[in-house]
Amino acid sequence: MTEHRPQIYGSDHNNPDPYTTHPGHEYVELHGRPLDGQLLDVTGLTAEERTTGALLITNHGAHGPGGRTDYEPSTGAPGRWNWLGDVP
Repeated sequence: MTEHRPQIYGSDHNNPDPYTTHPGHEYVELHGRPLDGQLLDVTGLTAEERTTGALLITNHGAHGPGGRTDYEPSTGAPGRWNWLGDVP
């Protein structure tokens, strides 16, 4: 059986291995559609940005290519950000 490794959000579609995490980086798991299960590298975010969440570009949200999807940190699960909805 093959071990499941989540895809890293923002990895290039031509990347031969979009599942490799990098030592020294910190990741959170995105929970809920449309990026459910992907990892987001939060290494470069400030402490404030880590508490407010992020609008992430996606082609798979309600607004199609170029739309954004809103994720915020989960209050009950450190290391997980929950989906709030999609925005144009």
